[in-house]
Amino acid sequence: MMTPDEITARGARVLRMEREALAETETRLGAQFAAAVQLIAASSGRVIVAGVGKSGLIGRKIAATMTSTGTPAMFLHPVESVHGDLGIVSANDVGILISKSGETDELLPLLEQLQRLGVRTIAISGDGGSTLARHADVWLDASVREEACPHDLAPTTSTTVTLALGDALAVALLEVKGFRREDFARLHPGGALGKKLLLKVSDVMLTTELPFLGAGATMLDAVVQLADRRGISVVVDDARRLLGVITTGDFMRVLEKGTDAFAVRVDTVMTRSPKTTVPDELASAAVYRMEQAGIMSMPVLDASRQVVGVVHLHDLMRAGAS
Repeated sequence: MMTPDEITARGARVLRMEREALAETETRLGAQFAAAVQLIAASSGRVIVAGVGKSGLIGRKIAATMTSTGTPAMFLHPVESVHGDLGIVSANDVGILISKSGETDELLPLLEQLQRLGVRTIAISGDGGSTLARHADVWLDASVREEACPHDLAPTTSTTVTLALGDALAVALLEVKGFRREDFARLHPGGALGKKLLLKVSDVMLTTELPFLGAGATMLDAVVQLADRRGISVVVDDARRLLGVITTGDFMRVLEKGTDAFAVRVDTVMTRSPKTTVPDELASAAVYRMEQAGIMSMPVLDASRQVVGVVHLHDLMRAGAS
């Protein structure tokens, strides 16, 4: 029976081996990787990903990642492909075929059929001299010195490297195609991720009963608003253009000076260049800036610096922007 320390050491060994394998893969990345990205980016069709066993599971994940980042992709099981499923393939597609040995019996007939249809192919395998690597248009080197399995049998290190290469392809394609946060949000409309990416300041800001004060108002006027409007007063001119902001902290600093705090004019106390936002800013970006600045509220300005709303940190977080 292994001790807890021995068990932990075994786990650490696996992580170390996989980390080292990824580092080695990084050093091998070069012209073939760039060629693979360019091949897919130039295609007007889909990416067809295929593999058997653990390679197939990794292939499904690669296809899903590509699809969610703007590169339409689907997984095709090699066995099913030669029993009718090749009908989904067109000559404009690009195939990614995954095999550690590059000699997987079920995969080679698919390679032949794809080439017969005029499909360009990318092989991800651990042997550059294999049938798969030699006959594909592009070969990506997924070789590893050994598996993390103590018997060097179970696909572990090799599948990690293959998965990472798939992620590298997807992200490089994302950048080549200019895929934006808004595009990502469009493909992920559900759940917390979609909400975070789609939510804008305009969806959360307050637009009625705004805490406005004129420059000639006193701190007495401000205190009433600070208590009633969640700790912020916005000083504006007659055209509702922003002049400054008063917060509860400003009032406390006036009190500490021992003067008649209520009689002090707000334009002598206000912050004249406060943090602001605009209606179209992503709510998550506004949350980040507010947290960095240590503030709870911001005026929302239009292009002419007119105040069109106020947004509060708690409202943003409650709406799922954090």
